[in-house]
Amino acid sequence: MKVEGDWLTAPATQAVFAMLDRAGHRALAVGGCVRNALLGAAVADIDIATDALPETVMDLAHAAGLKPIPTGIDHGTITVISDHVPHEVTTFRRDIDTDGRHATVAFSTEVAEDAARRDFTMNALYADARGGLVDPLGGLADLRARHVRFIGEAEARIAEDYLRILRFFRFTAWYGDPALGLDGEGLAACAAGAEGLDRISAERIGQELRKLLAAPDPGPSVAAMAQAGILARILPGAEVTALPVLIHLEQRADWVTRLAALGGDVGRLRLSRAELRALADVGGGARDGASAFALGDRLGARACDAVILRAALMGQAVDPTDLDLAAEGAAVEFPLAAADLMPELSGPALGAALQAARAAWHDSGGTLDRTALRRIALR
Repeated sequence: MKVEGDWLTAPATQAVFAMLDRAGHRALAVGGCVRNALLGAAVADIDIATDALPETVMDLAHAAGLKPIPTGIDHGTITVISDHVPHEVTTFRRDIDTDGRHATVAFSTEVAEDAARRDFTMNALYADARGGLVDPLGGLADLRARHVRFIGEAEARIAEDYLRILRFFRFTAWYGDPALGLDGEGLAACAAGAEGLDRISAERIGQELRKLLAAPDPGPSVAAMAQAGILARILPGAEVTALPVLIHLEQRADWVTRLAALGGDVGRLRLSRAELRALADVGGGARDGASAFALGDRLGARACDAVILRAALMGQAVDPTDLDLAAEGAAVEFPLAAADLMPELSGPALGAALQAARAAWHDSGGTLDRTALRRIALR
């Protein structure tokens, strides 16, 4: 079996392999880049595992005219910039101690030890500079079967880092075979270790949930999370009923709209202000009684998301007319300005008049012109 891809044969990547090989060190691409290449999926990040110590990697990179950055040198990782492309070069490792969040590691010279400390078998696949596959744990068979399976005992892998619970559902959503379902041992171990998620930071939980909800169809994984008591722990009050309906109706995969479909308390996700605003806009717009045109005027590009979510929450098909009205409301400008009502009105009376005129404009679907709106506002 050979790993192929432009990312592997690119001169920038081959230069990193070569700098290690010339010094007599082993260098293997590992993890997501190998997994995705074998699946024919896009490769975003390039990780290389080596038996060279971090300080050696630094020295070799300097000598080769590459730029090393000690991004995680204490844990064995050096980012090597080759032709402007970052490569995460990490020394083979084995775990000495773990506490559910962090691991104390020792450097190793053995690929098998490095593979054994990873999470899933499909992530413990390696490739040399020529694409030769190295599979110390039999991960290729699981990858071919689209079987997301923990390495060794699932409970032990989870106890090393409880974030792996969420990674299990995320990887299943992205790479698992829907017909196969979730790995039974893994699901049971996740349910048993759910309390460990309380030890994980909100940032890390939020990052994982974003990635999960961005999958082509996260519905089965999210439903399994709910059944296992995991969803309620990270998103209290969430309901999964509308999510599969939304996925069927939606025009694009959008994790914000999918999160709005779930509802619940997002306090454990540490969202940005912009994300919170988008979530409130879509979720609030879907659940209030505003017309589709009014949603367009209020929410702009997010209005169609709210219209589709509203249909999903009601278990109905989307009315194409509502989508057209939402798009129209987002495209046109309210034709009345405060200056149009002055000096007749000022202060709170002016604000109330503008609000009444805008409501009438919404009710008309944007057909009322400036003259008609001014007349309504000055009544």
